[in-house]
Amino acid sequence: VKHHYDIGEELYDLFLDKKHRQYSCAYFVKDDESLEDAQQNKINHIIKKLNLKSGQKVLDIGCGWGGMAFEIARQSQCEVTGISLSENQIKYCKEKAKELNLDNQVRFKLLDYRSVNSKFDRIVSVGAFEHFGKKFYKTFFKKVKNIMHDDGICLLHTIGSVDKPGPIQPFIQKYIFPGGIIPSLSEMMIPIEKTGLVLSDCETLIHHYDKTLKAWLDRFMENKGKAKYLYNKEFVRMWEFYLSSCSAGFKFRDLVVYQLQLVKNFTAL
Repeated sequence: VKHHYDIGEELYDLFLDKKHRQYSCAYFVKDDESLEDAQQNKINHIIKKLNLKSGQKVLDIGCGWGGMAFEIARQSQCEVTGISLSENQIKYCKEKAKELNLDNQVRFKLLDYRSVNSKFDRIVSVGAFEHFGKKFYKTFFKKVKNIMHDDGICLLHTIGSVDKPGPIQPFIQKYIFPGGIIPSLSEMMIPIEKTGLVLSDCETLIHHYDKTLKAWLDRFMENKGKAKYLYNKEFVRMWEFYLSSCSAGFKFRDLVVYQLQLVKNFTAL
């Protein structure tokens, strides 16, 4: 996490959406939508699946720069707790919460999900599961079950592969996300079944992340002079390859985004 997210705030301002700073797959209702609108679509899409009620307690695991947490608070009047292992992200989120006058409704903690002990009505996790590692999948789903109320709902949004389990991608592993793993659906389903959670819905987002990554790439290349000044020309080449190769992987190969809605019993929804 530190390798990727604590390398400087300026980098992410060069290519992410300006409104929510979402570093995950957007949701394009129309091909010509702006990145900002598509990211708002994604947030709204997830909020619907959470079926929120005013006053509920929500946990955002891997909260990023807080965009999801802030929108949940705005739209539902819920209490939201965001956790991350990135010191930069938590510092940013706390300052942003004060700026938005939401610090009485949304709070952020530098915390590992395994250390969470409070109970929540809703749990959301967007783009964090890829960092956890295969040997901790059961640990994650067991923790979700233990800290979620009996009528709770969890929405997990993660990159995934439509193929059978395979090896790690060496370039991404070495240079971009050390420890990052892309799960197949089967690798997630076995630990879900073992923990007793119920998969109430699974949606596969196809040809949304390639558009997102292409939008990020276009913005990054427009600002590559700034990136070269902040880092160096080797970093610019590496980041360009990362964004362009991943976009191609989602467009032409096996990569998709899974949204898994999980409950503890049949009456939760």
